[in-house]
Amino acid sequence: MNSVTSLLRLHQHRAWVNEKLLSAAATLDEEQIRQPFAIGQGSVWNTLLHLLGAEYVWLETILGNENPRMPGDLPDAIVGNQLADDGIQTLERLKQVWGELDLRWSSYLEHLTEADLVKPITKVSTSSHYGERRTTALMDILLHVCTHAHYTAAQMVNMLRQLGVQDLPDPMLITLARNESS
Repeated sequence: MNSVTSLLRLHQHRAWVNEKLLSAAATLDEEQIRQPFAIGQGSVWNTLLHLLGAEYVWLETILGNENPRMPGDLPDAIVGNQLADDGIQTLERLKQVWGELDLRWSSYLEHLTEADLVKPITKVSTSSHYGERRTTALMDILLHVCTHAHYTAAQMVNMLRQLGVQDLPDPMLITLARNESS
């Protein structure tokens, strides 16, 4: 197994977990989905927007846009590392936008080669070292997108638990693997 195969598996897992999170969010009413929490991005809604935004921004960066903004971002900065949700107001719209983004990710990843993984990618930072141009190897960005998604998914599962959701999504990769083999 080479590095590309492992990265593709991690991105498959990321997309699978996103589907699970969106399905769980669909069981909530509007008040629950926006209920404030003192963890993660502060609500299920903000967490979903944050996951979508991170995936969008990093794909745009990989494709050559050093200073990407998610449609709906505040013009000057992402305040508190949160996305403005001007353009996405409903869960249905969020699913639609995310589905389109997943297709773009799939298209990009299907052409990924081992040689691509060392390619330097430059992005203007919107978090630590705000405003600085930072360069990172593509492999590290692709790993970051997955580990960030997994970390953030765990926060959302915690919020769902606190909201009383009985059928919590199981975001573990081993669960994906076992579901595929059964």
